[in-house]
Amino acid sequence: MNDGDVSRQIQQMVRFIRQEAEEKANEISVSAEEEFNIEKLQLVEAEKKKIRQEYEKKEKQVEVRKKIEYSMQLNASRIKVLQAQDDVVNEMKESAAKELLNVSRDHHVYKTLLKDVIVQSLVRLKEPAVLLRCRKDDVPLVESVLDSAKEEYASKVNVHPPEIFIDNVHLPPAPSHHNAHGPFCSGGVVIASRDGKIVCENTLDARLDVAFNKKLPEVLLVVFFGDTFPLVLPCFAWLHINS
Repeated sequence: MNDGDVSRQIQQMVRFIRQEAEEKANEISVSAEEEFNIEKLQLVEAEKKKIRQEYEKKEKQVEVRKKIEYSMQLNASRIKVLQAQDDVVNEMKESAAKELLNVSRDHHVYKTLLKDVIVQSLVRLKEPAVLLRCRKDDVPLVESVLDSAKEEYASKVNVHPPEIFIDNVHLPPAPSHHNAHGPFCSGGVVIASRDGKIVCENTLDARLDVAFNKKLPEVLLVVFFGDTFPLVLPCFAWLHINS
């Protein structure tokens, strides 16, 4: 083999080696690009997922904030409604309390009422001797009906007439401009056992509280679902003895 053949073989081998190297380099380049694209895609997806999570988190925070604000507004509205209800109900009770003052102004009607509340109190206590407390101005009226009240009670319960002692300590007077913020009593009596362990508060104000609490659900329905306020007020102002 002469030098020319050797040279050709060498060149052929060089070309083969170069071709294999180029192919290998190309394969590496393609593989590297694929790996790069895969990694890039993974990074992009990871960032997208992170962004979605942050968005969802903020969206939830916004929803929670909206619910909190709505709840606060709803509670504030409810408080306003309850306050309005309370104001109306208190106004009604105050109006009824003012009407009570007219009861004691009619001496004939009030005298009968005093006898009835005394009898009712005696029936509730069923004590042989009691202590009666009333307003100072009512003492003469109370004294005038004591005997008839004792007899009526004794007849109802079939017992001997009880002893009734009028207390030297009196109930507060009726409300007035001079005593607008002090204790007051619109009328009626408080009767207790002699030892003070059993007490029956039968004042007009106490009866108003009982009637008011008893009728409150009906009052609320009328006030907030109807326009019959004038029909409701008398049920508080007029306190029936047997209620």
